This record gives sequence, C-alpha cells and structure tokens, in this order.
Amino acid sequence: MAAAGGATREIINPYDQSVVRTVDEGGPAAVAAARRAFDGDTWPSWTPRQRAALLRRTAELLQRDRDETARLETLDTGKTLVESGIDVDDVTNVLAYYAGQAEADAGRVVDAGDPRIRSRVVYEPVGVCALICPWNYPLLQASWKVAPALAAGNTMVVKPSEITPLTTVKMVELLAEAGAPPGVVNLVLGGGAATGAPLVESHDVCRGPSAARR
Repeated sequence: MAAAGGATREIINPYDQSVVRTVDEGGPAAVAAARRAFDGDTWPSWTPRQRAALLRRTAELLQRDRDETARLETLDTGKTLVESGIDVDDVTNVLAYYAGQAEADAGRVVDAGDPRIRSRVVYEPVGVCALICPWNYPLLQASWKVAPALAAGNTMVVKPSEITPLTTVKMVELLAEAGAPPGVVNLVLGGGAATGAPLVESHDVCRGPSAARR
C-alpha cells in the first residue's frame, strides 16, 4: 500500500550502489491501527497457546522462504549469503523460543502468610509497542523485539532502519500470512526524525488497556 503522503525511498545495495527496490515511506498513522487492535475484541481474546502457534507458523514460513529472505538480507546489508542464511536460521530459533515463552506459566504465587488468602502475580501486556530497529543485523534485531512483544500479547508498530528495511518487510508479510490479525503487526518505513520520533512521542504507545477493557 502506498504511503498517504506519497514519499518513497530507494534502497541501495552497498556492494555496487545499485537500486534494489523503491519503497513507500509514511508517518506513524499505524499507531492508531495498533491501538484499535489492542483495545478490540479479536487480539485480546487470543490465548497464549494461539500466540505461540502464530510464532511457530511464522518460523515455518521463514524456513520455507529461507533462500529468498537471505538474499534480501544480503542485498540490504552487503553481507555474504552464507552469513545471511545463518541469520535467518537464528531468527527462526528466536521465534520458536518465544513461542515456548508464550506458553510458559507467567503467574507467580506469593505466600501471603495467611492460608485464607491466595496471592498471585499476573503479568499483562503493556499495550502498543514502538519497535525501532537499527541497520546492522536488521532481521535478527527486529525479531528480538517482535517475537517477545507478540508472545506477551502486545500490538506493535515496527520501524526498521530506512537503509535496510527489506527483510523486516518480509517478516511482517510472513506474520500476516501466518494469521496475525489486522492491526496487530504494523510496519512504517522512514527516517528517524520523520517517522521514529513521532512514534516514541505518541501517547498511544505503551499505554495499557483502555477503561473499556478493565
């Protein structure tokens, strides 16, 4: 989908300075979509087991498209195809690890000192996460943010580096193919001042459940 403002950027291969792809750049309007998904009925009703299944399915799709994804990582960063393939495998393991964490018992029983009282610590998602990723190891570093955020039940807006976005775009596409509901995983492309700063300044980022959900 083209950006509302019509802005684009050419992604340059660092090896030979050729244009790999032209991508659309947009502002942080995706925060509103992430907020709606977090406050809605669909995503909050997903169980930890369902979130784990989403991550495992994404890992399977990533391995299915391993060669294509490794090639994109190489075109983005200039690293060898062998190293890019290793990165894809590492990301697959990250997704599988956090799938297991999603299913782990997050509650903790606390001894209240009174047999009549049951005290349990329960963790809740923080809300909308703004995930801003650097240019080096772009796919791996994006997975370190996306996987735990999903495992914990958050929605998100992912902003990769403007110079190495291609494999993050691919991962978001695979998450959608794996069944992530609309608005749960959102992608924005652009530079830090125009796109990253408004994300972290938004009052809808990292704000917990709305009053309607309490």
